[in-house]
Amino acid sequence: MLTVFVICTGNSCRSVIGEALFNHLGQGRIQAFSAGSHPLGRINQGALATLKHHGLPTEGYQSQFWEAFEHQPMDIVITVCDNAAGETCPVYLTKAVRAHWGVSDPGHAEGSEEEKIAAFEQTYRTLELRINAMLALPLETMPPEELTAELNAIGTLTA
Repeated sequence: MLTVFVICTGNSCRSVIGEALFNHLGQGRIQAFSAGSHPLGRINQGALATLKHHGLPTEGYQSQFWEAFEHQPMDIVITVCDNAAGETCPVYLTKAVRAHWGVSDPGHAEGSEEEKIAAFEQTYRTLELRINAMLALPLETMPPEELTAELNAIGTLTA
């Protein structure tokens, strides 16, 4: 089973949705975790509502610091926000394949309630599309350089 680490600075929206989708769509093949460099300490209610709307679990998520996983080997690290992409990842992640999948932060969406819900849905659909594209790859047999290139290309897909 491959381990995927989804990183976002605050670890309250995008990375949690990514963690949930990886674990749901990649059952038996992927085990995902999420964390942040500056976690907010709480999960955004809009992210939980979006997961619930799609029938995914909403329990057990934590907004946590990435150092909490220093003893957990990671195969793939995916950053989902531009701030996290530009930060220096912890030393324990140096052997992992890394990719950047920038997604707008739905937690900062403004407007009506419907517009805010639409922002979370867009994030969900984009991450779902990218994760499904990733899961279509022969991940277990790809050389790291090829996997990195493919994952970064997948990071440009939008729903």
